Amino acid sequence: MAGNSTRKGAVRTSKKGPSGGTGGNNKGRLEGKGPTPKAEDRPYHAAAKRKKAAEKRTPAKGTARGSRSEKPKGEIVSGRNAVLEALRAAVPATELLVARSIDVDDRVAESLQLALHHALPIREVHRAEIEGISANSQGIILAIKPYQYSSFEEIMQRAKYPALVVALDGITDPRNLGAIVRSAGAFGVAGVVMTERRAAAMTASAWKSSAGAAARIPVAQVTNMARTIEDAKKLGCFVIGLDGESEATLSSLKVATEPLMIVVGSEGKGLSRLVREKCDLVVSIPMSATTESLNASVATSIALFWVDEARRTK
Repeated sequence: MAGNSTRKGAVRTSKKGPSGGTGGNNKGRLEGKGPTPKAEDRPYHAAAKRKKAAEKRTPAKGTARGSRSEKPKGEIVSGRNAVLEALRAAVPATELLVARSIDVDDRVAESLQLALHHALPIREVHRAEIEGISANSQGIILAIKPYQYSSFEEIMQRAKYPALVVALDGITDPRNLGAIVRSAGAFGVAGVVMTERRAAAMTASAWKSSAGAAARIPVAQVTNMARTIEDAKKLGCFVIGLDGESEATLSSLKVATEPLMIVVGSEGKGLSRLVREKCDLVVSIPMSATTESLNASVATSIALFWVDEARRTK
């Protein structure tokens, strides 16, 4: 009939009614093949080629450049002046972090030279990473080692007779702490004892102020200064408190050649009530009427000098 194909295998069609099927022979062709892959996952797509090129430029996670560096643990010193001063003072550090493409001036150049001299690891990182650690880094950061505190018992065991120990009752300025440690090193002090709470710690600032004495003079933290004073008494120490309001003066001290613990109060309030009551004697430093008080570190230095001079004379 005209319009109908007579080829073998052809399906007769009609203008009316459904057309003939395949009898299920093409069923497999109709099954789905899952979601369409992303463009970057198709081997011949331009996006996939760009992804592959980027992976070649950036090492895999876990390598030196590909992985994001961990934030340094412990204290950090940031800023070109601060980092240089800390390196000059030989503050114990773990590494020096420098931003890539940093503008190298004299301070940065000297910091790098000092780090190399001290065999300190130097790590170059992205500027954004450094700014994430410290907003005022100026592209350079020094990571400081945690200070290793001693104990009061260790200090007393190592002390030579007659022992001389300095106790700090609430010193909050780390520069004062460092200066006191420096004076302790100059006048034969066996160690410095301070409270853990509401007091300065041996930070980079304190270490710098000590001018290296913090590497030689043990520093201990105690939870209860009054109890530590009692322990010092049991070990044969006379406990002398420094207080500018005391009527007794340093010159009245007659036990300078005996084992001593000199207690220094905080910058503002001085000795706390309980600590003052525990002292065997509280003395002041004679001053001109025009001067109200002395800095805690200066007062400690004067007292230590006076004790040292009395022991030398004997």
